[in-house]
Amino acid sequence: MPIFPLATNDSADGKRRQRVATVLLYTVLVALALWIIRSFIPSIVWALVIAILVWPLLQRLSSPKQSPTRASAIALAITTVVGLFIVLPIVGVFAQVLHETHHLMHWVSDLEENGIALPKFVQQLPFGNQISQWWQTNLARPLEGSPAMQQLRDSHVATAGRHFGSLAVRGVVHFGFMLLTLFVVLRSGPRVSEHLAKAVRRVFGADGTHLAMRMAAAVRGTVTGLVVVGMGEGALIGVAYYATGVPHSAELGLVTAIAAMVPFCAPVAFCLVALWLVVHGQVAGAVAVVATGSVVVFLAEHFVRPGLIGSATRLPFLLVLFGILGGAETFGLVGLFIGPALMTVLTVLWHESVR
Repeated sequence: MPIFPLATNDSADGKRRQRVATVLLYTVLVALALWIIRSFIPSIVWALVIAILVWPLLQRLSSPKQSPTRASAIALAITTVVGLFIVLPIVGVFAQVLHETHHLMHWVSDLEENGIALPKFVQQLPFGNQISQWWQTNLARPLEGSPAMQQLRDSHVATAGRHFGSLAVRGVVHFGFMLLTLFVVLRSGPRVSEHLAKAVRRVFGADGTHLAMRMAAAVRGTVTGLVVVGMGEGALIGVAYYATGVPHSAELGLVTAIAAMVPFCAPVAFCLVALWLVVHGQVAGAVAVVATGSVVVFLAEHFVRPGLIGSATRLPFLLVLFGILGGAETFGLVGLFIGPALMTVLTVLWHESVR
């Protein structure tokens, strides 16, 4: 009689060991697969972020019983639009830089031969004498023999310039893989989305499905907040460029907009423009650019952007800010979207735990 319970226990223990072994095997296989494709993980994540952003458009254009040809055409059209949206501004700025290369080289040559004249207002600043003395030693003299220029040449800037070509090629390759991944995701997206929703519901239940939807909304809201607000900042600051007579104000406004898509990076762009104005003796214009840029960035970064992202994700201001900045610090640019999604997960789990 006692043989049967022992057999039952042995069978239960065997099944438990099998489940543990299966989980370990799956974990090892997934980790090995991720290690193999580790160089392309950023491209895949970027493709998924863009797919989440354009998903509502894909659902409007798609139909439940569409043919594979129609699905491929829709995916190709959306992928092409996304690629052009990213490539055209970069190509435009690069083409303008090439067009101005002659003038830039002439300007650099003139600086090396004559140096940069000391602006008159510098002596009126606090510590003006010390600044003037340093300027006369390093910048007012011909820059070819300037100590500051010599230190710049001896620094890692020259070394970094040698790797620019390889980094550009690598960026183009990853961009191509990102577009390819985006096309595949969009082409098979509705079917894969349905299967993924069923798998999440089966494993995590209704709460897991709700959490996944909130994470997708967080990514979509973050992309909208970063891109839309960045373009708005660039447009407004670009108007200040135009009003103060900065050449190529439209192109510089576009550069500022791209910088503004990363929180608190727009000041780098408009401060460089202001520095150019100062060097050319237009101090009032430089002050106007800095003042306008500071006001626009303050309002956008502290009110508009957190409001857009927070309303989509229902996150408090501090969590939005910490999610964006912490995500960027941890994961790079793609962390701008991962951070708020993870903050959304923590918020949902917190609300569930205090119910």
